[in-house]
Amino acid sequence: MTIIPHNKPMPPKELQILTSLHPRMKLSTTEKQNYENLHKGFLGELKFYDLLCNHPSTNQITLFDLLLESNNTEFQIDSLIINQNTIFSLEIKNFEGDFYLEGDKWFVVGSGKEIRSPLLQLQRTEYLFKQILQKLHVNMTIKPYIIFINDDFTLYQAPIALPAIFPTQVKRFINKLNANSRKLTAHHTKLAKKLISMHLEESAHSRLPSYEYHQLQKGITCRTCSEFLSPINKMKLKCQGCGYEEAVDYGVMRSVAEFNLLFPKKITTSQIHEWCVVISSKRRIREILLRHMTLIRNGRYSYYVFKKI
Repeated sequence: MTIIPHNKPMPPKELQILTSLHPRMKLSTTEKQNYENLHKGFLGELKFYDLLCNHPSTNQITLFDLLLESNNTEFQIDSLIINQNTIFSLEIKNFEGDFYLEGDKWFVVGSGKEIRSPLLQLQRTEYLFKQILQKLHVNMTIKPYIIFINDDFTLYQAPIALPAIFPTQVKRFINKLNANSRKLTAHHTKLAKKLISMHLEESAHSRLPSYEYHQLQKGITCRTCSEFLSPINKMKLKCQGCGYEEAVDYGVMRSVAEFNLLFPKKITTSQIHEWCVVISSKRRIREILLRHMTLIRNGRYSYYVFKKI
């Protein structure tokens, strides 16, 4: 796989924010469901990415999580695989359990609850993506598929022609892609970079709860279970929930990134000292920020910025 931006799944900003808010405030039932759905979907993308990495090909470009717009309509492509003459547009679903089809309607076995057809989403994405390629004067075949990545997924009464790759077929699908791939040219790389340049950083339809600084619980959360960490000495923090330990510097800098995500503004020692809460010494916070960030001196209004890589 060619290494360019979007070459691996990244959690969407909406999921990043909900992950930070989840341990710090009470989410509504709808907000929790949205968080869990986004998290599960992201885990499905990671699983597909791992399978691709286990069966690499140098003759294709793989992109993840492109949020695009066509005719003032947003749409997302979970994974895009560019081969010599074909673009595979993949919708990755981490569905779990038993489902069945009746005509074009999808139902849950047992409860009989109807769910939104992922095929309609796939068709909508294909239509909008074709419009973009036409405007770019790209004449390549688009093959859309739904990738059902969860081993515990079953779909009954599925027609053979359904553009779906089931869990037992995913590895064979990847191997077939690799076997049929041919050498790419600068044209393919140019197309990939153009699509990346069209990516929207934020969706206009994100469903984030309203939140304010004063209502959020302060502290450094555990990167494993999201409980709050406590200091065990000057150098280390420990989670009382799962026992995870990490260096104070690392925990503070994770919290700086989290603070910057939730409240994008100039970062100061006082802000981070109050945000982390468990580091009693403001001087210690200042030392950590000086080690890992760049200080912009402006008298009493000095602040820190992330170092450029």
